[in-house]
Amino acid sequence: MKVGLMGGTFDPVHIGHLIAAQSVCERLELDEVWFMPTNVPPHKEQAPGASPRQRLEMVELAVEGHPHFRASDMELRKGGVSYSIETVTMLRAEHPGYRFTYIIGADMVRYLPKWYKIDELVRLVTFAGLQRPGYDTGYEGLPDAIRQAVKLVPMPQIELSSTLIRQRRALGQSVRYMVPDRVNHYIEVNRLYEA
Repeated sequence: MKVGLMGGTFDPVHIGHLIAAQSVCERLELDEVWFMPTNVPPHKEQAPGASPRQRLEMVELAVEGHPHFRASDMELRKGGVSYSIETVTMLRAEHPGYRFTYIIGADMVRYLPKWYKIDELVRLVTFAGLQRPGYDTGYEGLPDAIRQAVKLVPMPQIELSSTLIRQRRALGQSVRYMVPDRVNHYIEVNRLYEA
């Protein structure tokens, strides 16, 4: 079984996340993509606006009905700061024989050498680096061992972020069509990200 891992705060999950997952799923012929909301992200200083449970519930709503997408609460159950090496080690223990591919944004490719225990991590997983038109991922400058673990996957240009969605909600603006309909409804019902 070939599984893509899509980690992030998903605060909230939006259509850009889903399009990225679909692009990698098709290009690398993955069997599934698991969306894994982080408990405490190691690289973000600001706490998420929605609770861990709410972020997971939004992911569940976003992937519901998709034949290859799954929501995973593993990092939330684990608690603490979410480091990729710990997540992957746990997943490989729970699912021996599965091959995992970590899906990362174009901006994260160049920072892979700074990831916690990256030398161990590249022996356990491959990385799918999302390529945006006109964006230099820094792929060519990566150390050999890391570069060999990275596959660049082209993705359409989508100027959308969870930050933008939170900002629009704080201003009382609609985020319809930026998030799946069911996620939009959830955000409105729970009055998330309002000023």
